[in-house]
Amino acid sequence: MAGTRAARPGFRKQSLQALVNSLADAIGTDAVIQAVSASDPDASEKSAPDDAVRIQLQNSVLTIDVEIVSSGYPRDIRNAVRRLNLRKNAHRHPGDVIGMVAAQSLSPGSKRELKESGFAYYEFVGSLFLKHGFWLINIEKNSNPVRKKEGVVDLFTDARENVVHALLMHNDTWLSGTELARLAQTSQYTCSLVLQELILREWVNEEGKGPGKRRKLIRPGLLLDAWAENWQGRNAQESRWYTFVENPGLLLGELAERIDTHQLDFAWAFTGTAAANTIVPVLTGTDSAEIVVADGDGHLMAEALNLKPAPKGANISLVERRGASLLFRSKCADRLGYFASPYILYLDLLNGRGRNKELADSFRKHLELLWQRN
Repeated sequence: MAGTRAARPGFRKQSLQALVNSLADAIGTDAVIQAVSASDPDASEKSAPDDAVRIQLQNSVLTIDVEIVSSGYPRDIRNAVRRLNLRKNAHRHPGDVIGMVAAQSLSPGSKRELKESGFAYYEFVGSLFLKHGFWLINIEKNSNPVRKKEGVVDLFTDARENVVHALLMHNDTWLSGTELARLAQTSQYTCSLVLQELILREWVNEEGKGPGKRRKLIRPGLLLDAWAENWQGRNAQESRWYTFVENPGLLLGELAERIDTHQLDFAWAFTGTAAANTIVPVLTGTDSAEIVVADGDGHLMAEALNLKPAPKGANISLVERRGASLLFRSKCADRLGYFASPYILYLDLLNGRGRNKELADSFRKHLELLWQRN
């Protein structure tokens, strides 16, 4: 869909009707809600219709000026807000007026900026925010982040996720396509797809032309937030086991020693609570370990460590994954074996277990300090 405005009359009509339905569900049957248009529905792109929704409740009337955009990229949101501000001064509707941006999907950053600027927003999955006078509607619906959204590149397929991981790990560096492909262990074509999407989102800057073109990640926090949203919608292959150790506080060291003895020929890394707490000590102690391996290697790790299946009372979790989980693992000091990258550690803390949220908050601050130094 070309342009920043969703100019097709059919699309506008469907979008407005979906918004009317969502408002009716939120407000109830006491209100009269109707879509209105102040100009010709066959108008050109430059003079596209002024779409609006009017809500009448008892003696009050609220008109919502609606700008419908085909995508929620920052440039599109800015243009929509500019048009809403222009309409505000020339408004002909009675009662109170508020501006709203409607899109297929909006990033958390776009939602926050719209809220702070006094605008409402609507996502076609049903998310709705409106605050004006005594009006307050705040509905957040899951947009199923694992599913590719229309008009937006899915950043988190296996190969593309490697590119995201590489950009975060080297967020202080200007990278060529060749350098990024080497770091991400994927093709330059895959890197180009990811970079184009991130440039549209204004999370990556670029400089130069041709073979000398370089890109650099400038909004690592927003990229990590998007990855976290996608990560929490997944179902990992995880099995639970038990092994005896005399001192549970030294579990990682004991496991690393056993793994070293067996000289395993496949990649693995500690992740989760115990590993993250080693880097950012928050908890007084941990008595379990999580080990991430590639798909199909879980049983090999269980055999090497002589683990016993333990649906209850487990102290070892083996997580089998494809994708970026084992990229950028590093050898930890103190003979503790391999640790997953700091970004995988952070993402794996977002599982809601125990005090992991508290640890995740501290780990996020640790990452933010690293970004500030860069």
